[in-house]
Amino acid sequence: MTALIELQGAGKSFANRAVLQAVNLSLVPGRIVTLIGPNGAGKTTLVKIVLGLLQPDTGRVQRSAQLRVGYMPQKLHIDPTLPLQVERFLQFANADTSTCIAALDRVGIAHLIQQPVSGLSGGEMQRMLLARALLRKPNLLVLDEPVQGVDVTGQEALYQLIGELRDELSCGILMVSHDLHLVMAATDEVVCLNQHVCCHGTPQQVSVDPEFVALFGAKTALYTHHHDHEHDLHSGLVNSPAGSSCNHDSAQNNSTQHGSRKGSQSDV
Repeated sequence: MTALIELQGAGKSFANRAVLQAVNLSLVPGRIVTLIGPNGAGKTTLVKIVLGLLQPDTGRVQRSAQLRVGYMPQKLHIDPTLPLQVERFLQFANADTSTCIAALDRVGIAHLIQQPVSGLSGGEMQRMLLARALLRKPNLLVLDEPVQGVDVTGQEALYQLIGELRDELSCGILMVSHDLHLVMAATDEVVCLNQHVCCHGTPQQVSVDPEFVALFGAKTALYTHHHDHEHDLHSGLVNSPAGSSCNHDSAQNNSTQHGSRKGSQSDV
């Protein structure tokens, strides 16, 4: 399949310090690639190269002539006193009202079109940013920490929505994530970055790779959570087949353990 964008041997340095070295990355239609790595690994720099905001010092970048990128940033800082409605925010992307409503409807928040942006919850904010990315009718979505500030239930719903969009639009997706306990069910391929590509492959392959284990520890091994049951309000199992079980708690514990190991150094 023809790549939407392909990096070959890409490298980048700042002030004579190498941030990326010999990175190969291929993004193709219909495939979700998740980029993981410790703080300071160069993930943000790599995303900026994919977006065309930075040029690599070494290697090369090939882009499809039909490439259309929709970008969802990790965070959006808006002054809470600014009287900005959701509709007006989306219209900054040169979209008319009907187009804005369609995008909001697809991400499940069309009813919030007249709401002030400052009053949105974490999950609503992320869905609004995703709707804005869809306005470009992209064949490549670049999502930087798309579940930032969203609770666990909301995270699963957002990841499910991202998978549906991939199928509907037949687009490629590059996703940056720290949510190792959920990435198994949300991605086709994982690229583990630490200035260079430490390992890549399916989530099952990467989770047992020695370099991944060295970076994140064996207790953060990825898993797939299959929902063959329902939860009641107290997280008990209802309507569950014989022998079914749930490891939500272990997933959250793994995420907490991973979070406690994060250093204070920021991504470049």
